Amino acid sequence: MTAMSAFNRTTEQWKQIDTAHHMHPFTDFKSLAAEGGSRLIVKAEGPYLWDSEGEKILDGMAGLWCVNVGYGRKELAEAAYQQMLDLPYYNTFFKTTTMPATELARKLVELAPPGMNHVFFAGSGSEANDTNVRMVRRYWALEGQPERQVIIGRKNGYHGSTVAALSLGGMSAMHSQSGLLPGFAHIDPPHQFQLGFGMDEDEFGITAAGWLEDKIREIGPDKVAAFIAEPIQGAGGLIYPPRTYWAEIQRICDKYGILLIADEVICGFGRTGTWFGSFTFDIRPDLMTIAKGLSSGYQPIGGVLVGDRVANTLIEKGGEFYHGYTYSGHPVACAVALANLKILEDEGLVDRVGTDIGPYFQRRLRELSDHPIVGEVRGIGLIGGIELIKDKARHDFFPNSGRVGTICRDHSFRNGLIMRAVYDTMVLAPPLIITHDHVDEMMGKIRTVLDLTARDVGVM
Repeated sequence: MTAMSAFNRTTEQWKQIDTAHHMHPFTDFKSLAAEGGSRLIVKAEGPYLWDSEGEKILDGMAGLWCVNVGYGRKELAEAAYQQMLDLPYYNTFFKTTTMPATELARKLVELAPPGMNHVFFAGSGSEANDTNVRMVRRYWALEGQPERQVIIGRKNGYHGSTVAALSLGGMSAMHSQSGLLPGFAHIDPPHQFQLGFGMDEDEFGITAAGWLEDKIREIGPDKVAAFIAEPIQGAGGLIYPPRTYWAEIQRICDKYGILLIADEVICGFGRTGTWFGSFTFDIRPDLMTIAKGLSSGYQPIGGVLVGDRVANTLIEKGGEFYHGYTYSGHPVACAVALANLKILEDEGLVDRVGTDIGPYFQRRLRELSDHPIVGEVRGIGLIGGIELIKDKARHDFFPNSGRVGTICRDHSFRNGLIMRAVYDTMVLAPPLIITHDHVDEMMGKIRTVLDLTARDVGVM
């Protein structure tokens, strides 16, 4: 069968082949096969997807938190095409660079918080976080404190699924399958609805940040190298920090001299209404992980924005840094990322999230708070979470965390909306180009889905 004739297969044929040969990420392979295989997505435009059966789906997750400028942007396809004609690939090893990689580095420094003047490119957020581990430990060795090895993260924090990245993260299910590398520790997240319900928000923020200081003292300040966290925890259940949290985290990091890593893979490039979540929460990171929205998912690319404290030591004292990837600074990925950043700027999408569509989305989202199984709605900009709960009055959660979320997610897919379930929190992060009408459509679908879920679990 030729490559072209393959596209004449039926949906069922595609499913059979996929089940036979394709191992999907974060998937129970046996269970997926028993359900009849995967849904086949064949087309996309704006905030919508279409499957092989012709069903139109509103993408409430921007792919996987990444398609910020929406689907079908010809400018990005043309940027990739032209770069492939001019220079489809060359590496950035061996004292060599390319124009797209160099220009993207310059542009990112222009957008980044002050004091972040260097970029190390990777192919994904996972790779970039592995790079963070290498840089942090190299930094402390060069500073004469090689015993500073431990990096503290947060429970249910997500920083990727390579062995080092999953060790940075705090996903116990991942640790149970792969083990946890030595030199990593975790603290509880600032999840007030679950861990500080009834407390004053400001008080809880200080308390939750204090868990970092407790862990530093437990390990020994002379052994702690860095703290890593997402400005807003995404895959951990859309955990939005109290307003006092990040200022106290910053104070603690400064007090003990440890490096602060902001994982901006989800929050970066406009999601919170500023270019980075670090601006939204006034974080002063030493290292920033970037990916996803950098190219709006049109090409695989990630990187680390490196602050002067770390960069100056690596440059002035380090000699050769034995680290890199075949696709670091891939010219096509960099060209697409540059075109993507131009769209974000030219169309004012970041400002629009902060002043128009983001506030509208949040207001409409909070109207769902009256639903019997909605315990809390939280978020900012175009990122939001709906926590499902069994009994609001008693603050009783559903047993077997994740079961009800999965029911809700499946209803969502069947009703033309992609909404992610993280435990029993329904998560939304739509493309930044959505309109008020798209938000209204989304909220109507969500209310329908919540009703169906509530009936299934006997609440309505």
